[in-house]
Amino acid sequence: MKLKKPTDEQIKELRMVLSKIPDDEKIERDASIIKALADPTRLKIVYFLQHGERCVCELIEALERPQPTISHHLTILKNAGILKWRKEGVWIHYRLADEKIPELIEKLLIHLR
Repeated sequence: MKLKKPTDEQIKELRMVLSKIPDDEKIERDASIIKALADPTRLKIVYFLQHGERCVCELIEALERPQPTISHHLTILKNAGILKWRKEGVWIHYRLADEKIPELIEKLLIHLR
């Protein structure tokens, strides 16, 4: 089957639509944020931290996961800009970069369900 070529008018419209789409660099950044949230453990961490800052040791206990697993997930969330952290002695405490993140996730999911 031979594909039909778009008309000049369609090509013009396609270029106009393409000009309104974010550039590849922004798309990559956005995709990495979405990927960071696309894991059940990481999503649970985000929901857990909506109730306040927590030490890594508390997250390990509450989520019943080994320290390397929790640290791995926290690093991904931190690198995506979803979490902020501070060190207090030997302990690292994490909090949401923006307290509205869980609410925004819920709004997105409501529209997609």
